[in-house]
Amino acid sequence: MFDTLIKSVNSLLWGEGQVLIYILLFAGIWFSVRLKAIQLVKFTHMFSLLKGSSKCDKNNISSFQALCTGLCARVGTGNLAGVAVAISLGGSGAIFWMWVIAILGMATGFAESILGQIYKIRDSNGDFRGGPAYYIQQGLGSRAFAIVFAACLFLGYGFTFSAMQTNTITDALNYTFEIPTHYSGIVITLLAGSIILGGFKAIARFAERVVPVMGIVFVLVAVVITLINFTQVPSMLKDIFLSAFGLQEAGAGAMGAAIKNGIQRGLYSNEAGAGSVPHASASASPIPNHPVTQGYIQMLGVFFDTIVLCSCTAVIILLADVNISGEMEGIRLTQTAMTSHLAQGGVYFVAAAITLFAFTSVVANYAYAESNLHLFKLDNKVGRGIYTLLYLSMMLWGASATLKQVWDLADIALGLMTVVNVIAIILLTPTILSVTNDYHAQRDKGIEPEFKVKNVKVQGKCEDGIWD
Repeated sequence: MFDTLIKSVNSLLWGEGQVLIYILLFAGIWFSVRLKAIQLVKFTHMFSLLKGSSKCDKNNISSFQALCTGLCARVGTGNLAGVAVAISLGGSGAIFWMWVIAILGMATGFAESILGQIYKIRDSNGDFRGGPAYYIQQGLGSRAFAIVFAACLFLGYGFTFSAMQTNTITDALNYTFEIPTHYSGIVITLLAGSIILGGFKAIARFAERVVPVMGIVFVLVAVVITLINFTQVPSMLKDIFLSAFGLQEAGAGAMGAAIKNGIQRGLYSNEAGAGSVPHASASASPIPNHPVTQGYIQMLGVFFDTIVLCSCTAVIILLADVNISGEMEGIRLTQTAMTSHLAQGGVYFVAAAITLFAFTSVVANYAYAESNLHLFKLDNKVGRGIYTLLYLSMMLWGASATLKQVWDLADIALGLMTVVNVIAIILLTPTILSVTNDYHAQRDKGIEPEFKVKNVKVQGKCEDGIWD
């Protein structure tokens, strides 16, 4: 019964119905057009903002920490295992569609991150809280719609995604070191618990230290592998583009499989439009004092996650002498590919990388869902205690669950979140455009942009005392 329900919902969202594919493409095109291709026209500007992104007062987290927290959740199994799943089911052409959804998703991520900053609040501890549920309630004036999103978020980031990340880590460690999955699952759960109990600031500090290092090391390894196999790169790129449009496979439906798996795994990797990253955006201290700054910072996160890191994994797999079976394969395909390049050391490297990548995701996922406890008046010791216990319990379950079980549940949760969030941000487009125009108008005058609610047209009502 339960399996049948999961299969039916996933079929509607990702399968025959393909609701999510149409929604994501529409949102990406919509914001790319309305924001005048901001992800391309202002491409260099988002890098320039990194210079001052580490500034904040001691009681809050910086824009750079918010970026790293967002990357904590993005950079995980989607980058190593998710790319492998996409290639195994959709062929090399899935990578092209992953790039497409990432480029379009940069505009979507920009839009939702701005809203996360505009409609944030301060909780009882003085910390910033925000995200889709908050901008739905304050911007659209619909508490019911906000609760629907929060429920979807708890299903995904509160429970399912942590199980999937743990499943990938334990599978990689079992494949490499033959460690029983339930033992490694217990250790991972205990380590995660020790960090998340420190709250969002502790998570942000952890992310700031770990994410840049692990990202740089992984990219450097991929670059070395590419240089070693440089003569094969042209044929690999040709295969990606031909396969993306079904021009190379004999069977019918190859193009559809490439599009479906590329977009599906691209979304899971960069999360643009899913409504997750606005939680990290909202947590950032408003320094520099304009929401658009955080929009640019998080847009950079989408680029780095998919265009850079996912491409690195794709290169490692496609340049390797490995057999792509056509059956669903996850982290073990990436490990096998790395082994063909680096011998036995490749298995150890991927095991270490996925452990760090997925573990940081586990930590950030907790923070995203925990931010929404405030909506249900559960941001107290009892509420947080119950949520933390359930979260860690799902991690233990995920350690021994099957690959298909955890990915199917993750797909449903991510799909439902995305449907609700995309509807909300499209309805809030006037606010996004007004705030973006205000930022660029100030820059054109040569002044440091500063956000004043009275100078823009904001739908609904911002929390008093934060921006004015």
